[in-house]
Amino acid sequence: MDELISNLLMYGKSAEHSVLSTLAELEGARKRGIPLTVEERKCAYRAVRELLELATEYGFNENLWQNYLSFLLMTDENPFTLTAEKVGAGEGSVNRFVERDFHIFRALFRYDFGALDAALGTDCFSVLTDYRALPKPAVRCYRAVSEKVRALSRSLAAVESDEAFFHTMSEFYRAYGVGKFGLNAAFRLEDYEKKGVLLKAIRNMDAVKFSDLIGYESQKEELRKNTEAFLRGQRANNVLLYGDSGTGKSTSIKAVVNEYYKDGLRMIEIYKYQFRRLSEVLAEIKNRNYRFIIYMDDLSFEENESEYKFLKAVIEGGVETRPENVLIYATSNRRHLIREIWRDRNDVEQDADIHRSDTMEEKLSLANRFGLSIGYYKPERRAYHEIVTALAERHGITLEREELLRRADCFELRHGGVSGRTAQQFINAELGN
Repeated sequence: MDELISNLLMYGKSAEHSVLSTLAELEGARKRGIPLTVEERKCAYRAVRELLELATEYGFNENLWQNYLSFLLMTDENPFTLTAEKVGAGEGSVNRFVERDFHIFRALFRYDFGALDAALGTDCFSVLTDYRALPKPAVRCYRAVSEKVRALSRSLAAVESDEAFFHTMSEFYRAYGVGKFGLNAAFRLEDYEKKGVLLKAIRNMDAVKFSDLIGYESQKEELRKNTEAFLRGQRANNVLLYGDSGTGKSTSIKAVVNEYYKDGLRMIEIYKYQFRRLSEVLAEIKNRNYRFIIYMDDLSFEENESEYKFLKAVIEGGVETRPENVLIYATSNRRHLIREIWRDRNDVEQDADIHRSDTMEEKLSLANRFGLSIGYYKPERRAYHEIVTALAERHGITLEREELLRRADCFELRHGGVSGRTAQQFINAELGN
């Protein structure tokens, strides 16, 4: 194994992974006749534990060793995989290096750990090649990742030639991509400035769908049409979802990502204080074969805040154009995003501003750069009752309609008015009783 791993070229980054490098060192020592003592056994156990942690996180099963190798192949971003993601494998000299690496991976897929287990006095690695995970609730956000890894693992284990291995992997990269963007739907920006931009996968994103948001059909349809045009590579607009709290603005955007993830849509959540790093984020994603939504939740600015100017430049007006594979979707309780005061309308008289209304124009200019603005307003009482009734039916609450609505109205009076959020909170309270 040590000789195999040391000869990886294009996928050399995978050889640096701790599990692979640890096993290579142990096998190298065994083949050189060096006795494997307690310390080597501890190293082996650490490698096994890391494999098990990865398996638990992503839901691997059956042959964890082959699942692990497949995971490395899926996440190794190198010149070949990034090109294959965009245009397929094609013809090129680089393919010779890749084919050699795939020959090594084929050998690793069939690697016999019997001698290593015997030298260590364990049976760990033999167990990992025929593993049965404990039954547990699936982590929804990683179910798709788990299915991809296991399906690819089975396909690669079944191929009978290096050429078939190459074809299987290149087709996978073309269909699903490579690295964190190929596996995950949503990300957030971590603030490690010394290391540059770091986009970290969001592991516990709500798996909400459009059908979970009752009502607001015209708003959802507008959002769908704009997103579908974006995914087809047609002209689409940045979107501002504005209106009352608890009406489903954030839920709608999460539903968009969940529904169109399979079509290559990804979301990056970014906060107001991170706007100065927007250009770095765009530089990292502009050449990837995905469509990205930059998501800004509960967006608004007070009078003395200037971060909105970074956002204005990115949306429209900066020297560097926004990449065609990026749109900005934002939610806000304010239609115009920036706090307006009466003094803005009297800038000449009170602030000696030479040009009347320039202050107001500056504040309105940000909202005007969202080509599509969709309003979400609190429902009328009848619509609130429809939401409550639908949610009660969905969750199996069997109260008589009259009693259900009476309780819902009483709950609403104590919890801030009618809205979809209030209806859901009422249902949660009923389920908890």
